[in-house]
Amino acid sequence: MRFLNVLNANIRREYIMLKRYLPNTIAMLVTFYVIFLGMFFGISLVGDPSTQDTNIQYVIVNYIFWFMTMAVVNDIGWQITNEATQGTLEQLGMSPMGIWKIMSTRLISTTVLDFVMIVALLYLSMFTAGQWLNVDVISILPVLILTLISMFGLGLIIAGFTMILKQIQAFLQILQFILAGLTFVPLSVAPFLAYFPFVKGIDMVREIMINGVSINEFAMSDILILVFNAVFYFALGLYVFLSCERYAMRKGLLAHY
Repeated sequence: MRFLNVLNANIRREYIMLKRYLPNTIAMLVTFYVIFLGMFFGISLVGDPSTQDTNIQYVIVNYIFWFMTMAVVNDIGWQITNEATQGTLEQLGMSPMGIWKIMSTRLISTTVLDFVMIVALLYLSMFTAGQWLNVDVISILPVLILTLISMFGLGLIIAGFTMILKQIQAFLQILQFILAGLTFVPLSVAPFLAYFPFVKGIDMVREIMINGVSINEFAMSDILILVFNAVFYFALGLYVFLSCERYAMRKGLLAHY
């Protein structure tokens, strides 16, 4: 019950932040839409006409997931940095809930609100390109949830290091391009990436949205890899975060920026 109360408070907090700084929210959405337009017109002008439709569909799915991945993975690092600069990180550490639970609810709340914007961008992109993907909610939702869990794990790892290092903005900027690479590279080119966080899930969603595959058509090995990635990376992320938190508390790093 306490966790649900914290989750509700953080959802309200994130909504107020998006609403209060509405110009920044709009600018973020416009920026990503302009990036899509650049990709779309680039394919339309110089791409192979015989594969143009498939390439555009591929770009739509990948760029939407790139936006989602950055929102989920990078955001918690920025959250920790902001808490440290504002001098409130130590207060979170003194909360009965603990920092990791509060940050987890922040992750969930930002993901829920970002998901609304992502769906809007998805349909706007499909309308712009004239390419309507297979939005099979029954098939996409379980794959998406497991993919998000592995993203949460990666986000917790970054948050843990941020508690100790404080300033990792340069790394987060570089990470955007790494995430873009992991999002856009197909598993057929690099099969070993299936065991990286969220890559397998994105590949499965591509199959659903572009090729019309249903979740029942995936091999059991695909489902097992997806579940393994979710459990492994979330457990790893939580372990790293708690280890970094203990180190930061032992060294007195929570109270100082």
